[in-house]
Amino acid sequence: MSLPIVAAASVTELGAAVRGAVLVAGSHGGVIAAYLGAAAGARALILNDAGVGLDRAGVAGLAYLDDIGMAACTVAHASAHIGDGADALARGVISHLNRPAAQAGVAVGMAARDAAILLACHAPAPGLPPPYSEGRWQLGEVAGAQVWGLDSVGKLLAEDAGRVLLIGSHGALHAGRHDSALNLHGRPVAARAALFNDAGGGADRAGASRLPELQRRGVPAATVDCMSARIGDGRSMWETGVISQVNTCAAALGAAPGMAARAWVQALRGDDPAGSRTPW
Repeated sequence: MSLPIVAAASVTELGAAVRGAVLVAGSHGGVIAAYLGAAAGARALILNDAGVGLDRAGVAGLAYLDDIGMAACTVAHASAHIGDGADALARGVISHLNRPAAQAGVAVGMAARDAAILLACHAPAPGLPPPYSEGRWQLGEVAGAQVWGLDSVGKLLAEDAGRVLLIGSHGALHAGRHDSALNLHGRPVAARAALFNDAGGGADRAGASRLPELQRRGVPAATVDCMSARIGDGRSMWETGVISQVNTCAAALGAAPGMAARAWVQALRGDDPAGSRTPW
């Protein structure tokens, strides 16, 4: 008897249907996403490799799940939209996998749908995931606005309105939904500025699809290159992130590809793009 196969846009939006199922989620394959999928009770996971990125953070969750005997693999970021599990299931191609997934018959280059069917028939029952705490870190203050690093958009709070947010999540809308750009319980959070990880760009450059929606809302937004900062790690963005794409609001405040994310944030002064560029 095979297990159900469930597609989800993000591991931050899971319901009871994933328990005991093979979960194909649009999230990156980092440790946070792996933990959330396992904690939700999925039997096996297929995620997105997010361009692999700095320190191979985009696939680090596979080893994390290997330790509890949970089969997990990723699809190549160029093969399907990140942030869209249904697209991964429809056209994703397997790029990385752990030992339990290999033992179930999954191989690199296999269609994600075929891999999901194999996992539905042969994935072992995993153990419980070790504790993992997503982080929220106050990094400083600029122009009267607090600067916070969030390891995941799932750590967003209502009080983040007006703050500068460096969010370790990918910069893609969830399944193309505009209400997933920067929202909490369906309501927009009006951040002072927001930065995400570009997850390697990916199919149709979905890794930065939040930026136009945030532009529409008047929120300066940018992505950092996945090779410059670990995906799923807000502090890494602050320490080493380099901007890869910007929206018009961010460009008006001096953001540009190739600029250090920290330098741009430190240069923000109110709403005046010609204001002082002296760091704190």
